Amino acid sequence: MNQTSFGSFGGRWEGKRSQSRTMKYILVTGGVISGIGKGIIASSVGTILKSCGLHVTAIKIDPYINIDAGTFSPYEHGEVFVLDDGGEVDLDLGNYERFLDIRLTRDNNLTTGKIYQSVINKERRGDYLGKTVQVVPHITDAIQEWVVKQATVPVDDDDVIPQVCVIELGGTVGDIESMPFVEAFRQFQFKVKRENFCNIHVSLIPQPSATGEQKTKPTQNSVRELRGLGLSPDLIMCRCSTALENSVKEKISMFCHVEPEQVICVHDVSSIYKVPLLLEQQGVVGYLSRRLNMPIETRPRKMLTKWKEMSDRSDRLLEQCSVALVGKYTKFSDSYASVIKALEHSALAISHKLEVKYIDSASLEPSTLKEEPVKYHEAWQKLCSADGILVPGGFGVRGTEGKIRAINWARKQKKPFLGVCLGMQLAVCEFARNTLGWADANSTEFDPESKHPVVIDMPEHNPGQMGGTMRLGKRRTIFKTNNSVLRKLYEDAEYVDERHRHRFEVNPELKSHFEEKGFRFVGQDVEGERMEVIELDDHPYFVGVQYHPEFTSRPIKPSPPYLGLLLAAAGKLQSYLQKGCRLSPRDTYSDRSGGSTPEFEISELKFPSTSNE
Repeated sequence: MNQTSFGSFGGRWEGKRSQSRTMKYILVTGGVISGIGKGIIASSVGTILKSCGLHVTAIKIDPYINIDAGTFSPYEHGEVFVLDDGGEVDLDLGNYERFLDIRLTRDNNLTTGKIYQSVINKERRGDYLGKTVQVVPHITDAIQEWVVKQATVPVDDDDVIPQVCVIELGGTVGDIESMPFVEAFRQFQFKVKRENFCNIHVSLIPQPSATGEQKTKPTQNSVRELRGLGLSPDLIMCRCSTALENSVKEKISMFCHVEPEQVICVHDVSSIYKVPLLLEQQGVVGYLSRRLNMPIETRPRKMLTKWKEMSDRSDRLLEQCSVALVGKYTKFSDSYASVIKALEHSALAISHKLEVKYIDSASLEPSTLKEEPVKYHEAWQKLCSADGILVPGGFGVRGTEGKIRAINWARKQKKPFLGVCLGMQLAVCEFARNTLGWADANSTEFDPESKHPVVIDMPEHNPGQMGGTMRLGKRRTIFKTNNSVLRKLYEDAEYVDERHRHRFEVNPELKSHFEEKGFRFVGQDVEGERMEVIELDDHPYFVGVQYHPEFTSRPIKPSPPYLGLLLAAAGKLQSYLQKGCRLSPRDTYSDRSGGSTPEFEISELKFPSTSNE
């Protein structure tokens, strides 16, 4: 295959026309342990390159055999992230979208299952002309073709073909399941030529508490294994708890066959917003510019200025706001990664430090009071002491009665409440039981025989197959009233496009019973058949949404439903609404920022004004 077939881009590099129009590929691999932070590092590398005016896309490779992440329990790999096109993907694609402010598609997440499925389909069609189909060359070629094709798909709003593709290879170097991918990239580096491909290897530098000494041996072994498989790291990013000592850096340089400038320290920081800044300070942009022959002009970077302001802001927050997250996967925070990020974005926007109180919904149920009374009372104490309550999405009957009890408490005590997906459906069940007097009101997901099925399965749902059979992806919600709180938070938009992931919906035939009692369905789908947004009259903030607004929340543009919850929890919602939801910087913000980059106006940040007047 010739070089030109491996993708080219139009447009200009920042400042001057590129001498080379070929796509640049950056492969991020990991060693020693999984979950080391490859996703954040890949996102951060993309962010600092995008800040130089380049168009960047990202691909995540997961070596598991599943076709996609849709059927995983959140305890397996964390939450399932949903894209505009309905793709159910790894949560790292959420990091890419948030950091780079791009819109990805399902094909940006590549799995072993997808590759084998495509190769087997070709073999069945006879595309291989009777040849023996093997891992090399057929699987490895399919991987390379997929990467090349997907790298050229526009991901920005301006529909420009990307210039740089950051590829994250999941798992750890040396895993059996990732071998075909490593071999594919070994071949790939020669096909696209050295100046268009580089490898960043992320490794762990442990620091045993007994000696306090930073150890390099795991990194040496990991790099040796990577080299043995035919890939040589251009940058070694060292994850460590404290900053890397110079002597340790030199040792890694000597034993891993790289220059000291190619050893980058990524130590633990107070906020992930600091990681792009950390990489930029250590000359990563300059190195990549030289290594990949990208003539980037050195100039002040507005985008990184915003990241600097955000990280400064997050360090200096004084007021605190607590939100009780009532769910069934609370033992693993990655189960609700996007939800937590959306809360953090909103808390940052209103200058509050966020405290998330994780509550296992089953602990709020009467059965727990009998079996583990201490656990029961601790859970209720957490719930009652929180400033706001959030019930996120989920599946299955376990813990649903506990969620309903939490919603009942929020409604009666007038505590700010947000229900997302299942959380909204259970708010409907709670209101039906305790206000409409339908004691057996339930979802047919949990009680198919209920005489009052207030939540029902959708006609197009296929119960015979689990994967990809839900209502997925970006759908339009039309606001049916002008006096909706959520509509005001969306800047008085007539409609919103948000991402969905559900099999069940509110029963539209029972709608009138609820609205007579002040429980309003203020947002519906385009046909007016699906209930999308609920609001309760005479309550500071009682909102439920059928969609998942957390998937489109951004650090500089928080999701309106979550922003509303945080504003209400901090007692600032009414003040904010009275000002017309004006997006302007807080008066005190520029004084607090410390003027890290005086040449740029802080108003670039477009944080909502929330100070009480």
